[in-house]
Amino acid sequence: MKRKFIIMATMMLTALGMQAQKQWTLQECIDYALKNNIKLQKARLQSQSAAEDVKQAKAALLPTLSASTNQSIGYRPWQDNGTTTVTNGQVNAKVDKSYYNGSYGLNASWTLWNGNRNRNAVKQDKLTAEQSELEVQTTANSIQEQIAQLYVQILYLTDALKVSEQSLQTSKKNEERGKEMLEVGKMSRADVAQLTAQRASDEYSIVEMNSNIAKYKLQLKQLLRLGNDNTFDIAIPATTDDQALAAIPAMQTVYEEALVSRPEIKSSLLAVKNSELGVKIAKAGYYPTLNMTGGIGTSSNSLSNRSWGDQLKTSFDASAGLSLSIPIFDGRQTKTNVAKARIQQQQSLMDLHNAEDNLYETIEQYWLDAETNQQKFRTAQATVESEQMSYDLLSEQFRLGLKNIVELMTGKDKLLNAQQNMLQSKYQTILAQQMLRFYSGGKIEN
Repeated sequence: MKRKFIIMATMMLTALGMQAQKQWTLQECIDYALKNNIKLQKARLQSQSAAEDVKQAKAALLPTLSASTNQSIGYRPWQDNGTTTVTNGQVNAKVDKSYYNGSYGLNASWTLWNGNRNRNAVKQDKLTAEQSELEVQTTANSIQEQIAQLYVQILYLTDALKVSEQSLQTSKKNEERGKEMLEVGKMSRADVAQLTAQRASDEYSIVEMNSNIAKYKLQLKQLLRLGNDNTFDIAIPATTDDQALAAIPAMQTVYEEALVSRPEIKSSLLAVKNSELGVKIAKAGYYPTLNMTGGIGTSSNSLSNRSWGDQLKTSFDASAGLSLSIPIFDGRQTKTNVAKARIQQQQSLMDLHNAEDNLYETIEQYWLDAETNQQKFRTAQATVESEQMSYDLLSEQFRLGLKNIVELMTGKDKLLNAQQNMLQSKYQTILAQQMLRFYSGGKIEN
């Protein structure tokens, strides 16, 4: 029994360890967020609600049918035998102080024409439902964009951390070398103190970078809604310089493709069509409304000497008719509705132009980031190579006592800055290129 317990405990710990070691790829993060993000779930619910509105608008084109019944008890305390009463159009044969009445009806109504208001309402609700579905896609795109930005930022800081760790190792070696030179009288304590301060500064930078990585991972975890009990880490894919040096698509080409594929533009176009239908619906108030009505009914009462079935038969009544309502003066209500609908139409056009402008500005910014950072990356590559050669030479000269501590530290700082700038421009270029492909209708890839 004890052995069985140990085996089960070991299996549980192993499973927990495997879960804790899970590393999320970019695609896994996106897939999980698209299923669990609250904002996206609310957008889907709104889309479902809009689909129900379409069903209701279609049902409004059909006749309505309702059934009704009324059951009542009456009491006439001073009723005498010489009194004659009539109920539901029939002379009652009985004279009772207490009596019972029942009526039953079935009524139908159908709007034959109302200026096409009901048919245009169906079209309008269909457009609204399509807009709701596009809003789901817009929200999903926004979430994917946020995830990609956080993911790439973590990748950049992870690589930058490696550079800082290498810099720390160099600082430690320089500090050790300085202490050795102090012992033989070739370096002052002030110079050694500067080397110690450099090492401490590098350690602080590493702590700060780890803190920033943890902060971005927390933001990504919250975006995925993983919960507080789950550990979270991401898989670090291999990134190459070729990714940053890849050809950048033409900005106008990306914009033209985005105008066709982006859901926010499609939604704005549907909003314009929706507003046009709104004008037609408002104008329907100027036109007559034609309705068809019909109904059947019957009744019974306890004062009749006929049976309940005979009463229902003899009291049966059926009717059908047409009603025409012609608006003459409605207190300017229709005119106001038309004016407001036209204003909404103009606002929809302005919203479309604004969406197109925002899209262009976003794409232009990503394109400029890609172009600028790609150029910076090319320059930074040459700068890092040059600074590395310079620092290697300085280190050798410092070891031989030909260079002082200030020159060594200056060379090290230049090399570190060049390396960090190269990494920053590399990942910013990769991110911008990813976003350009995404806006032109492609997918965000690892």
